[in-house]
Amino acid sequence: MAELSIVPVSSKADRAEFVDLAYRLNAADPNWVANLRMEEVEKFTPGKNPFFEHARCQLFLARRGGKAVGRISAHIDELALGQPVEQGMGPGTGNWGALEAADGEVAQTLIAVAEDWLRAEGMSRVLAPMNLSVWEEPGLQVLGFDHPPMVMMAHHKPEYRGWVEGLGYERAKTLYTYELDVTRQFPAIIQRIVASGEKNPKIRIREVVLKDFDKEAAIICDILNDAWSDNWGFVPFTPEEIAHTGKKLKPLVHPELIRIAEVEGEPVAFMMTLPDLNGPQMRINGRNGKPSPLGWLKLALWLRKPYPANMRVPLMGVRKRLQSSRLASQLAFMMIEYIRRSAVSEFGAQRGEIGWILEDNKGMVAIADAIDSKINREYAVYQKTL
Repeated sequence: MAELSIVPVSSKADRAEFVDLAYRLNAADPNWVANLRMEEVEKFTPGKNPFFEHARCQLFLARRGGKAVGRISAHIDELALGQPVEQGMGPGTGNWGALEAADGEVAQTLIAVAEDWLRAEGMSRVLAPMNLSVWEEPGLQVLGFDHPPMVMMAHHKPEYRGWVEGLGYERAKTLYTYELDVTRQFPAIIQRIVASGEKNPKIRIREVVLKDFDKEAAIICDILNDAWSDNWGFVPFTPEEIAHTGKKLKPLVHPELIRIAEVEGEPVAFMMTLPDLNGPQMRINGRNGKPSPLGWLKLALWLRKPYPANMRVPLMGVRKRLQSSRLASQLAFMMIEYIRRSAVSEFGAQRGEIGWILEDNKGMVAIADAIDSKINREYAVYQKTL
């Protein structure tokens, strides 16, 4: 077997090879989703992804006999370094992610190189995988390999777990996604909670206003940064990331599916639901993330009116001062129910997914259980002392 070499990505051509490798290594996996290649290139390009404005990052390629057989990113988020240690990140904590490998030797060699880079940058601990931030694709999939992920979630090979754990990594946290049949009415107790909220004149559950999209995005992110600030793994969203994410998600935004809860006129909670773009991408993007001209047209038409479309709830939050209150649960159930109705009637949805949810987020786990949803995928975030 040819000798394995690891080289840092240092050119535009290297970055293209880094991105293309994921499509090649996963081409035979029927449950892997080929995202748009142009978006993947942007993700790993400083100047195009605002993550790099507060992060140091080095990409690496593994080659065997001159052919790329693996890749990994090693990165340090300066904002994460400033977070409390008890929340998972904190001083001395670096990350690696974007791991793709043809075999165990490649994977473990790449991880070792990423660890060396983090040590050289002064890190004493690694939390991984993160691709790239906790807001994008955190964790390594360890359950639910028999079906594709929904939009903005990752899919990994089952053997990756053994390769990572074989290097002494221990699980720091487990993340779950929950699946439910949205065509079914929620249990009677949930319906009574929703009906009670509808009688409360102080509560208003409204759709986002598309013509004020930037303003609405700022409201949602303000609630998000407050609601999640004590959560494990939290890193604040910057204004640049808010604008960047808003621009990327705008084609998927439908006002019926994103609700803001107001109490006495103050926005205090939100729920964001997105049509599952992965379904059409699997049909349209081929295996290389490059749609044909007809494919682009089909994608544009689907985005204009996704039907039928299953749904994912990637984010929801209630302002911290209201958390653990009955009102917080009531607002959550009201937003879920209103969006469920719209998803079924306007978009022909049959399946919904909530998550990711931290294993020890008792409030969100209780809500997921109350609406009869079931865990369908599990992701592990690992840690190791360097």
